Amino acid sequence: MRVDLGNALATTPGLTTATLDRLDDRVAAAHERIAAGMADDEFGYAALTLPETADPNAIYAAVEGFDRPEAVLTVGIGGSALGAATLSNALDSDVDAYVLDNVDPDETRRRLADLPLDDTVVNVVSKSGTTAETLANFLVVREAMADAGVDWTERTLVTTGESGNLRRLADRHDLPSLPVPDGVPGRFSALSTVGLAVAALQGHDIEAVLAGGRDGMDALAGSLYDSPAYAYGAATYALAERGALTNAVMPYAESLETFAEWFAQLWAESLGKDGLGQTPARALGATDQHSQLQLYRAGPPDKLVTLVRPTERADAPIPETDLDGLAYLGGSSLGGLLDAEFEATEASLAAAGVPNVRVEIDRVDERALGELLFGMEAACVLYGELASVSTFTQPAVEWGKKAARGLLGGGDFEEAEAVAEKRELRID
Repeated sequence: MRVDLGNALATTPGLTTATLDRLDDRVAAAHERIAAGMADDEFGYAALTLPETADPNAIYAAVEGFDRPEAVLTVGIGGSALGAATLSNALDSDVDAYVLDNVDPDETRRRLADLPLDDTVVNVVSKSGTTAETLANFLVVREAMADAGVDWTERTLVTTGESGNLRRLADRHDLPSLPVPDGVPGRFSALSTVGLAVAALQGHDIEAVLAGGRDGMDALAGSLYDSPAYAYGAATYALAERGALTNAVMPYAESLETFAEWFAQLWAESLGKDGLGQTPARALGATDQHSQLQLYRAGPPDKLVTLVRPTERADAPIPETDLDGLAYLGGSSLGGLLDAEFEATEASLAAAGVPNVRVEIDRVDERALGELLFGMEAACVLYGELASVSTFTQPAVEWGKKAARGLLGGGDFEEAEAVAEKRELRID
């Protein structure tokens, strides 16, 4: 992973090299804290040791009994689904991967109607084993399989903690299962059993994913000038402090679109605390040059744009044409056009004084994805250290979970009482 901060200098808001030099002492101190947390396997910091502690053989062993399915359906939500979806959507496989991460009944019915349930592995993921959305969807999936004459116990993989409903279910039915690693919040679990089981079922090289994560680990250093992940984390923090409160992440590869969704959860849930944080926005190059870019370039000066691209990709030539005004395209390629769009967007933002950061990987493959995911996690942890927020907690999310559970009769939670206090101003 490579990071270029040049277009975040002398912008509005913006940085200077002197700003970065001053910040570098704080980065060094934060790196020492992060390294100590990793060494002591502290909660949250343990996520940054996953490239070394995750056991690919255990994952391969858990999935080997499924042969090569036609499809994999992950039933999870948030961090229990987005890491796996990022890898499966980025990498080609003849095993289709799908996710049920919402409880929209229309979508659930459509998804189940389209799946070959007799040749689908259901990958149900919940650390607590009590997540309402996940368990509700799993009960619906299980019933659909039974109605289709499929023995769900032969098609289900469970990834969960040491206790809870899912662990008891897995033990009762002798289901293949994987443990959720201790001390790792869900949004930081992409490089663990949570994110890698689907990749293994699809036939991807999960050892290469972990090797990429180790590349990211090896690149951590006591200076932002020596560490791409820390350079990104420090720059985004400093820009947010100066008013860039929105971070629009814009990959120039369709295969990385889900990566932007994964990043949005990582950034929002980790850093949105105590009135602080940076709102992640999702865009896709070149598509959103024709929509969101107008706001980013000419709207309020409160944004950072993160442009992400692979430098190597398969290409497709553009045929020659004699159509008026289009002859310049002939003999070029779609990849060449996308690169031109990338560089034009970058220059357009810079010319308007909008800070933007370039993040590059060599190609979209297992090793590069592992490094990219690790790098963004490390950047997020560094940002949290610099901002002095509790990076690994999510109290606002837990509040909403308790309110919903109380409304459904799952216990007495004072958070549910707030629903009855809703103010109304109805216009019918």
